[in-house]
Amino acid sequence: MTAERARSFAAGVGVYAATRPGYPDDAVRWAVPEGAHTVLDLAAGTGKLTASLVGLVPHVLAVEPTDEMRAELQRTLPGVPATAGTAEATGLPDVSVDAVTVGQAWHWFDQAAASAELARVLRPGGQLTVLWNIRDESEPWVAEFSRIVHRGDDLADHFDSPVLSDDFGPLEAAEFRWVQRIPTAALRPLAASRSFLLTMPPDEREARLAEIDELVATHPDLAGDAADQPYVVRAYRAFRR
Repeated sequence: MTAERARSFAAGVGVYAATRPGYPDDAVRWAVPEGAHTVLDLAAGTGKLTASLVGLVPHVLAVEPTDEMRAELQRTLPGVPATAGTAEATGLPDVSVDAVTVGQAWHWFDQAAASAELARVLRPGGQLTVLWNIRDESEPWVAEFSRIVHRGDDLADHFDSPVLSDDFGPLEAAEFRWVQRIPTAALRPLAASRSFLLTMPPDEREARLAEIDELVATHPDLAGDAADQPYVVRAYRAFRR
C-alpha cells in the first residue's frame, strides 16, 4: 500500500503543483550549510523545495522518481538538472554534493538503504536535512480539515525523525512556524492532492471531498475568499562524518 500511495502522485501532478505549500526562507537556510556549492534536492516532486534552493546556492540538482512530477519540475525550473532516481539509488557520483534536502518524502524511503546512499554521495562534513511541512492544528478549521482528510489513514502521522547510519553525526532538530494565505476554493484540490485520497475509489474520494466543501461553506473562519493556514516546519539535520 505504501508503494501504491507513493506512485499515486503521478495522477495528481497539476493539483499538487497548484496547491501544496512551499517552505519558509528561514527553514531553507537552516537546511543548507554555509558555503555549500552543490545541493541535491531528493524526491524533489514538482520542485516546491527546489525552487527555494535556487539562488541560495550556486548549483541545485533534483532527483525525482516519478516521471510526471519530474516533468513539472523541469517545466517550472528549466535551469535545474533533474534526473530519475530514488533515495536508495540516486545515480549520482560518490562524494559529489555538499548537502541533501528531503521535503515531505522521507517516509517513502527504505531508511537503511537511503542512509547508506546519501552517505555515499555526500562529501565529508556534508549536511542531510529532512523537512516536514505540517499543518498547525491548533487552528480549529485546520484541525477539522485534517480530521476529514486523514480519517482512517494509517500513514497520517509520519513525521518522526529519520533513522541514520553511523556515517552521520547526531541529529539536530528545529521548528519554523509560518502562515500561508490560501484561497478557500483551493482547499478542495489541496485535499484531493493527498495520496490517501488519490488511492481511494472514486465514489469514496468524492464523498470525502464533499465534506471539505461543507467545511468551507459552513466554518466561520472560511467565510471569505481566502484564509490564513498556519504551518510548522519540523526539520532534522545531521552531518556526514
